[in-house]
Amino acid sequence: MRAVLTWRDKAEQCVYDLAFKPDGTQLILAAGNRLLVYDTSDGTLLQPLKGHKDTVYCVAYAKDGKRFASGSADKSVIIWTSKLEGILKYTHNDSIQCVSYNPVTHQLASCSSSDFGLWSPEQKSVSKHKSSSKITCCREEHNDILAVADWGQKLSFYQLSGKQIGKDRSLNFDPCCLSYFTKGEYILLGGSDKQVSLFTKDGVRLGTVGEQNSWVWTCKVKPDSNYVVVGCQDGTISFYQLIFSTVHGLYKDRYAYRDSMTDVIVQHLITEQKVRIKCKELVKKIAIYKNRLAVQLPEKILIHELYSDDSLDMRYRMKEKIVRKFECNLLVVCADHIILCQEKRLQCLSFSGVKEREWQMESLIRYIKVIGGPPGREGLLVGLKNGQILKIFVDSLFAIVLLKQATAVRCLDMSASRNKLAVVDENDTCLVYDIHTKELLFQEPNANSVAWNTQCEDMLCFSGGGYLNIKASTFPVHQQKLQGFVVGYNGSRIFCLHAFSMSAVEVPQSAPMYQYLDRKMFREAYQIACLGVTDTDWRELAMEALEGLEFETAKKAFTRVQDLRYLELINSIEERKKRGETNNDLFLADVFSYQGKFHEAARLYKRSGHENLALDMYTDLRMFEYAKDFLGSGDPKETKMLITKQADWARNINEPKAAVEMYISAGEHGKAIEISGDHGWVDTLIDIARKLDKAEREPLLMCAHYFKKLDNPGYAAETYLKIGDLKSLVHLHVDTQRWDEAFALGEKHPEFKDDIYVPYAQWLAENDRFEEAQKAFHKAGRQGEAVRVLEQLTHNAVVESRFNDAAYYYWMLSMQCLDIAQDPAQKDVMLSKFHHFQHLAELYHGYHAIQRYTEEPFSFHLPETLFNISRFLLHSLTKDTPLGISKVNTLFTLAKQSKALGAYKLARHAYDKLQGLQTPARFQKSIELGSLTIRSKPFQDSEELVPLCYRCSTNNPLLNNLGNVCINCRQPFVFSASSYEVLHLVEFYLEEGITDEEAVSLIDLEAPRHKRENKWQEITSNTSQTLRLDETLDSMGDDDPFTAKLSFEQGGLEFVPVVVNRSVLRSMSRRDVLIKRWPPPLRWQYFRSLLPDASITMCPSCFQSSDKGGLDVVFLVPTHCQATCPWKVSGPHQAWGC
Repeated sequence: MRAVLTWRDKAEQCVYDLAFKPDGTQLILAAGNRLLVYDTSDGTLLQPLKGHKDTVYCVAYAKDGKRFASGSADKSVIIWTSKLEGILKYTHNDSIQCVSYNPVTHQLASCSSSDFGLWSPEQKSVSKHKSSSKITCCREEHNDILAVADWGQKLSFYQLSGKQIGKDRSLNFDPCCLSYFTKGEYILLGGSDKQVSLFTKDGVRLGTVGEQNSWVWTCKVKPDSNYVVVGCQDGTISFYQLIFSTVHGLYKDRYAYRDSMTDVIVQHLITEQKVRIKCKELVKKIAIYKNRLAVQLPEKILIHELYSDDSLDMRYRMKEKIVRKFECNLLVVCADHIILCQEKRLQCLSFSGVKEREWQMESLIRYIKVIGGPPGREGLLVGLKNGQILKIFVDSLFAIVLLKQATAVRCLDMSASRNKLAVVDENDTCLVYDIHTKELLFQEPNANSVAWNTQCEDMLCFSGGGYLNIKASTFPVHQQKLQGFVVGYNGSRIFCLHAFSMSAVEVPQSAPMYQYLDRKMFREAYQIACLGVTDTDWRELAMEALEGLEFETAKKAFTRVQDLRYLELINSIEERKKRGETNNDLFLADVFSYQGKFHEAARLYKRSGHENLALDMYTDLRMFEYAKDFLGSGDPKETKMLITKQADWARNINEPKAAVEMYISAGEHGKAIEISGDHGWVDTLIDIARKLDKAEREPLLMCAHYFKKLDNPGYAAETYLKIGDLKSLVHLHVDTQRWDEAFALGEKHPEFKDDIYVPYAQWLAENDRFEEAQKAFHKAGRQGEAVRVLEQLTHNAVVESRFNDAAYYYWMLSMQCLDIAQDPAQKDVMLSKFHHFQHLAELYHGYHAIQRYTEEPFSFHLPETLFNISRFLLHSLTKDTPLGISKVNTLFTLAKQSKALGAYKLARHAYDKLQGLQTPARFQKSIELGSLTIRSKPFQDSEELVPLCYRCSTNNPLLNNLGNVCINCRQPFVFSASSYEVLHLVEFYLEEGITDEEAVSLIDLEAPRHKRENKWQEITSNTSQTLRLDETLDSMGDDDPFTAKLSFEQGGLEFVPVVVNRSVLRSMSRRDVLIKRWPPPLRWQYFRSLLPDASITMCPSCFQSSDKGGLDVVFLVPTHCQATCPWKVSGPHQAWGC
């Protein structure tokens, strides 16, 4: 620190107090009975202010700069404006000792010997308060520490609570004034020693500001500056500028500098870590080297070292202390020594303070730097004012002259390999020398400091004129703006000292890298890039190296930017080179194609004899016009391939029309057909199909496929005919259900019979046209398929509770089995199935009424019919119950109808059976109630309901353990298909040797019988036969041989069938006989009506019989029976079997 006198003036009387205007432009002095106003910039007296009649003791300026106040021995206080006009004057009882403004409220406090007053601009009067003792000072400032200087010649510090901080500091003089700097970092103290001293805020004396000729009564600091004004007893006013020099040291990325004059801060420029070392004395010099730190204090030198060898460690500890006062210009520290520079002399001292060596120079030493070396043998680089540059080793007495130049040295640095030396001289010129040859390599103007890059031999930077200059090798200098001095250069970081702070500036090394690239020096450019460039620069380096076929450098650069695509290219080229390829044109063409320089790549491909690669490149890039230009009038195959690829591209970019046209022109009909078919362009497909030759089978088949898919079977048929594919044509007719065309084709080509009739039969079955389906199946010879289809339909109908449909399907199945039974190999099995299916048909037909009665709210059948059906089912279900038929529903219906018709015994039996079965919840209440109420009924059945056997005239019980046969003669009952009443029919069998045709002819003879007076009328049609009794005639006589046959052959435990001979047959009337004309291999069945009074109708198709009262005679279709079949079903079927 040093003080420079800016200006000085002398008043006629003692200067008791002074105050700065807050903006620092004016200085107000209290001298005698006047106030003197000075301009602080040059010391000009602006104006003396008169208003007091006696000595002015104090003056103070308000913080807002609008007013200032003065107090005098004349007991008055005057308030002045910033325009130097007095605006208010008031008095106290004694002389004024001090005045002060509140920095926040701008309230004025004025103090006399016996009282004090408070005034603010808002109030009209001054409030005054008495004091019991003399007031000597008043102050209102924002500071937590109170500094006290007394005439005990001590300086003390206190907290606001009154607690002392630290110990008293001895002054050795009587203090008269004390003032803090604006920010409180320093203290000014003046008094009887006729000088102003600068102290730290902790009381450490830093130096003298200025010596005077008399006591110093007042001193103040200009606001927010380093300017100090001093007022003395003899009237002298002195204005000083305090200059705080930078004390610092740098080694690589560690920077040590002085802070607050007494502390040392070590900063790691890379990590920005900082550590503070408190020395508690004025720090005069700092030196740093590797793990050593030397600090010179006024009376000693402290040597610190790092705790560890870690490059990031920032913890220092005390190593040595040299308690001795040294005077030196420069200080350098080594591993085991400190070097003191004193004008022309260098001294080498050990850490214990022993001088080991001394060197005397010819001229003043201007620069010194440690350039490294083994511990205890480090080298020093020394620059002298006379232009000499020396290298000194600390263990050698002799200095080595590196070179001598004509101008004085200001700054020095040596390259990392010790081969080059950079010098900045007093003319601000940077000169670079080859140390070995002493040759001046180059020089650059406007330099104030220089530094070599520690990681690159050929790079240095220098600063000057507000610019940073970076120079690589012998290339031109690259400039950019930078304030301050360059003191270090490490990689891409430049360490710059600006004002009092050191900063690490990240500087991309793009400019020198591009300079190397321009000269195709790829490896050197890579070394520069490693120091720090942007990703864009790395990519540019990689591309330039790749184009220069410097694959090693390119690979490293692409790895840095993580471009896998180019790395794969480089690896593939290296593999090809290993295999013996040496054509650089081909390698460069690949590089250009990757870079998008396609025309250059094509020229290189052509030059290297690989035109096909250029063509592939253009087509892959969809540059078809360029590809055509490249081909010119070349090979037609290549042209066709090009058009095909162009069509592929048009297809991929959703331009199908253009793609189709190009495919056709290229002869790729398959792809054209595929696109046209996918887009439904039938017209295009027709054109293609008709233009194609019939030998081109595959594309024509594709056309036919799409015609079929697009619902244009006519064009598909035309295409199939063109290529002669009759089988596909048959399948087309079948798939489109064009049966007439299919049948016509089948007539001409019988080998396709199965391909036509089997699908036709399946289609008929799916559309419920079962008779036609069966005929089709038979025509195709697929009886098994017909049976399986009907079985599945039957099962579905049962599962879906469509029992009338199920009965019809079972009847159809039985007739199908009967048809198959004509095959001797399957006769027995099929006949067994026939009888089984006939039985199931009867059961499901009857159960249909039961199911509707129990499930639907209304019944379409009479109670007697439901009663008969339930009895029929109960007697038939003696073994396993078929799927879908419910015994509960059957017994429930039987119980309800039996009770209603008076068959109480049978009803009670039915209710008892229901009690043992699991019944639905909806029936339980009705069953329980019925079971109770039936107990009140007589245990007998109504005689009217008892069935009669027409063969033996036996009344059979309603509950027959034998089933649907007579309990006496075992004759099976024949039931009406409509009312399920027992019909008056008795089945008879033909005697051995009588054929069906003979039997019918004998019956038709109708031999006359004696005593026959009545006559039957027979109505015969092609579909039915009816017997009608003419009531005008008498009943049949008693001489009937058939009746005698019945009486003679009845009785016994075993059923004895009625067998008739030719004579009995001749005695029968055609009107009394019904015949079931079963197709072979079954024999016909013959039934004789025993009650000529009642008419019976039999369906000639299904052979079901019914009394006429249960049928309506209607005419349905010409080929159908005149009577509606009693087993008529709902849905698509007209009648069961009819």
